[in-house]
This record gives sequence, structure tokens and C-alpha cells, in this order.
Amino acid sequence: MTQGALPGRVGNLTAEQEEKLKEFWVATLQVFGVLEKDANGHADPGANARTRADTGGSGKKDKDKKKKRMSLFRRGHADDSESIASQDSSQTGSSDSDDKYGQTKEFHDAIATLTPESLRATFWSMVKHDHPDALLLRFLRARKWDVERALIMMISTMRWRASDVHVDDDIMKNGELAALEAANGDDKHQRRLGEDFLAQMRMGKSYLHGLDKEGRPMCFVRARLHKQGEQSEESLERYTVFTIETARMILTPPTDTADYAPVKFMIKCFEANYPESLGVVLVHKAPWVFQGIWKIIRGWLDPVVASKVQFTNNNQEMEQYVQSNHIIKELDGAEDWTYKYIEPVPGENDKMKDTETRDKLLKEREVTVNEYEKSTLEWIHSTSADVSSIKETRHKIANSLRDGYWVLDPYVRAKSYYDRVGMIQPSGKPQFYPEATAKADPTITAPALAPLPNGIAKPIETSVDDLD
Repeated sequence: MTQGALPGRVGNLTAEQEEKLKEFWVATLQVFGVLEKDANGHADPGANARTRADTGGSGKKDKDKKKKRMSLFRRGHADDSESIASQDSSQTGSSDSDDKYGQTKEFHDAIATLTPESLRATFWSMVKHDHPDALLLRFLRARKWDVERALIMMISTMRWRASDVHVDDDIMKNGELAALEAANGDDKHQRRLGEDFLAQMRMGKSYLHGLDKEGRPMCFVRARLHKQGEQSEESLERYTVFTIETARMILTPPTDTADYAPVKFMIKCFEANYPESLGVVLVHKAPWVFQGIWKIIRGWLDPVVASKVQFTNNNQEMEQYVQSNHIIKELDGAEDWTYKYIEPVPGENDKMKDTETRDKLLKEREVTVNEYEKSTLEWIHSTSADVSSIKETRHKIANSLRDGYWVLDPYVRAKSYYDRVGMIQPSGKPQFYPEATAKADPTITAPALAPLPNGIAKPIETSVDDLD
């Protein structure tokens, strides 16, 4: 992919941007209780080992940590270059015109109610297979390299993930098979959620397929399939989060003429909770009425996000962004591919029942996380003489975190349609055109199409044509 070469990314930082990244790590590790200040008010790298060793801290210690973290934003120290706050929080709170989602309040709520350990755990759960620096850099770029605002954004996002929508401990952990089981269950509310979620998966209201010219995964949103009131708002939001979070697994939304609720939620996701994750939005062959709708929607968007929205009316215009042979036939293109949903089947998530192996892998990951945090502290306090070797060490540990995640993945994340068709591979290396690859090499078979163990029948394929 070409994104690695873009400015402000891992491996392509200016000296000033690298300093901002260091400042962001200092702020982050202070919030996590990994890095504290010494008696002179300077960052204390030795606190890392002490904090990690003191896992059974008393309630008083927890309260003391919270007070220290809250004070970071209550007062600044002009003579302390490592202070993460340069002004009173009231000056950067709700009066900030960029804080349209109330993230400053969410930040303070998170600091006041969540322990440093839980915030740290949420962060590393959010990292998954990503490079930790890359995650922080997205928040920095989204907040124009303002460390304080980036921290507010990141912590409020972590609170949203853990407390509001439960991304990792519900939506991704339970997945499609749990939705199928709920749809066949007795609980009325859960049955409706399961039915609505699967209805959207089966019709392919949105789906991931292929790459654009920049090597970015593409998400297709079939706005015509969205009917206001057909699914509950909760199920729409769960489906949206599931799609975006699944797209993260391979690395990379719909409008109707009157239903703005899902549009607003998608905008909030990309602006507030998944910053710098959107490459370009192509609105293809939009009806004339959309011109009025776009004027309303554009007013909700951050100017940077709005600038990524492009309108195309024919394939010639679309070919500026997507190779002609990768424009699907549904859009009158040359690629003979159609979305066909493959149903989840009992037994596909059996590894998640093996909690012993899961816990062993989580402990191994914690060791690697500690190593990364330690090397990050060394990098923060490094001199020019030894910085190259420390950077290399951090990079190697980040690769170990990535590889280790894919070993852990089947024990913490339910399989999705994209696992079943072979787009998400067990190794973590995505296959964006699994069917074409299988045709080119008959020895390659998509996992979902192979005979399943324990005598389970091959999954049923469905498409939008099967719906009334």
C-alpha cells in the first residue's frame, strides 16, 4: 500500500513531528499510570517498572493516580517541556469550536471514572495488529499535531469503544454467529437486533471489496438498499461499527433522502472515533435530489473530511480513483463479481471457548506490550547517539505485537463473512480478491468454501435477489 510513504506516517516523520509523537506518548503513558512525574515535576521513566509491579494498588493509590491525571489538564507549567497541558482546561473545553462531539467532557469523565489500568487495557485492545505509533499519529494528524487535543480525542474514543458501544467485548467478540443465535432466540429485543443486523449483512447494504488506485481497501455502500425505519437505530449503529472495525482488519458510508440519523452516526465515527481512516468517498451517480441533501451534510463535516467527498457520474470519472478492471459489474464495470453473503455456521468460533490458550496468549502479549512501553520510554529520553538502535528495537517489538495479535485473533474475535470468503487470512495478510486468486491457482480455496469439520454442511450463499 502507498499510505506508508505519505507524510506524517510511521517512517516518514519530520523532526518536529517526531517530537510531537514523543510528547503524545509521554501524555498517554502518564494517563495510563505508566509514566509519572518525579519530585521536580519531570517525567520519571523509572515509574514504569514500579507501576507495572504494583498491580494490586489500594483504593487510595487509585484515587491519587486519578488526581494526578486530572491535574495534568487543570494547570500547566511554563518551564516544563514535558507537561502535556499548556493552559487551563476551561480554555480548551466546550468553547473549542472543534469539540462538536463534546469530547473534552468525555475525556474528563473517562479520567474521573476509569482506572489507569482499564484505560491502558482499552488502548492495547484498540491497537490490535496496528503499529502503536500509527494509531497515535492518526489522532495527532486529525488534531493538527496539537498533543493536548489529540489526547482528549483518543481517550474519549477509548471511552466510547469500551463503555458506549463495546466494540471489542461485544460487537467484534460475538459477531455474526451470535446475531444468528439471537435472531433464533426468545429475547424479543435481542431477536430484533439479530434479525436487523443479519438483514443488512445478507442484502449487502455495505461491503468491503478490492482496492483503489492508491492501494486502499474499498467499502461499497448501496444507499438504495437503506429504507428508513426498516432496521432499528441501534442495529444500524452496531452494523456500522462492525463494518468499520472489520475494515481495520484489512486496513481502511449510505444516505437516504430523509433519514439523516445513520449519516450523522457515520460522520461521528470517522471524525471522532476513527480519525484519519478515510481515504476518499465516491458518490457515484447521485440523483439530483442529493444536491440539496449534500448541502446539509457538508455543514456537519469537518472541512478535511468534506474535501475527501468526490462525485462521479460515469466510469470514466471513477477510473480516476479505481482501475477499470476493478470496477464491479454492478456499477457497469468490467469486474465480474457480485456480493453473495455466506452464513455463519455453528463451530466456526470454537477456539474462543479455549480460554486457557486465550489467557496464555494474552499474558504473552502483555509481556510484549511491557517491552514496547519500556523501549518507548528509552526512545523518549534517548540522545542522538543511541536513537537509531532504539528506533529499530521499537519497530521490531511493534512487528512482534502485530504477529502475536494474529495468533490471538481467533480466540478474541468471532469470524466474519470476510474470514469465510478468505479476504481476512489467519496470517493477517489480506487477500482482496480471494475468488480471483482461487481461480488463478486451483490449489487455493477460500476457507468458507472448503468442507467444514464435524460434518457441518457448507454455508448457504444468499444475495439481495433472495430478499422480498
